[in-house]
Amino acid sequence: MLKPRKLSTLSIVSLCVLVGLIVFGVFQYAITKPQMTEEAFGERVRGYLLSNPQVLHEVIAELKKQDEIASAKQQKEMMTTLAADLKNDGYSYVAGNPDGDVTIVEFFDYRCGYCKKSFPDLMKTVEEDGNIRLVLKEFPILGPESILASQAAIAAIEQDKYMELHTALMTSRGGLTIDRIRSIASDVGIDVEKLEADMQSDEVRETVEKNYRLAKQLGIDGTPAFVINEEFIPGLISGAEMKQIVAEVREKAKTADDSES
Repeated sequence: MLKPRKLSTLSIVSLCVLVGLIVFGVFQYAITKPQMTEEAFGERVRGYLLSNPQVLHEVIAELKKQDEIASAKQQKEMMTTLAADLKNDGYSYVAGNPDGDVTIVEFFDYRCGYCKKSFPDLMKTVEEDGNIRLVLKEFPILGPESILASQAAIAAIEQDKYMELHTALMTSRGGLTIDRIRSIASDVGIDVEKLEADMQSDEVRETVEKNYRLAKQLGIDGTPAFVINEEFIPGLISGAEMKQIVAEVREKAKTADDSES
């Protein structure tokens, strides 16, 4: 699950600066009155802030809003910069239509309940649309079993069984111990001995590490997280919401093309 975004260090610094400005303003007022003592000055500042606490609430709300806008802008710029790593990295499994006009990138964890919940709607949307590329990025953040499952799925690419194992893991219930993964892999026709050997390869380890780095660069710290073309959508979304976003992305692309022609 995605964690709630906190105020950035920049916002906290800005808040401190603002409080300093308030104090400075009161100080400026105070120095025009030579008879005001340091103690009286301090009491005036304290009294103002106690009498007007809503000022700080308003400032915090505005700082949070501005911080979110700045973060979204920075994230969008990063998605443009990292577009190739997101959409065409050469190692992530691509489902759906490889030549689709819209790309959905999903960062997911096989032990994430919300990922499992979104899976049927995601696959139905991709299938019904017929023109969506789905790039699947393992982002195991929920413990050792998540890492094992991700390694197994990535290793299954060597046997052209990724989607079969991906689907089986996403629809499984309960823990994902190595024994459970072996059983699931065997059920979908995977050579389990080869799978376990491939799970230990440098390529598999590097794939997971690259996904971690990419997620960090984009500010992704929870699952599921979707990038639809260059639109970032954190958390669980319904099939209807996904279809609407895809339609909006297509319309935006069409408008951009029309304006260039």
